[in-house]
Amino acid sequence: MTDFERKLYQIIVNMHLYRKNPTLTELKRKTGKSEQEIRETTKSLIRKGALSWDKEKKIWMI
Repeated sequence: MTDFERKLYQIIVNMHLYRKNPTLTELKRKTGKSEQEIRETTKSLIRKGALSWDKEKKIWMI
């Protein structure tokens, strides 16, 4: 994982522990990155199997 992938993953994991799903706006604020960079990185994490999205529950699966 790249540094940014680790950072984004850790933010999602930490928020998941508190039963909160991070919004794109929150991720932009916490990372200081653009929407495009965040979307590309989340897609990369999904491809690597680190994250998955539950469409029914609308939450990240760690």
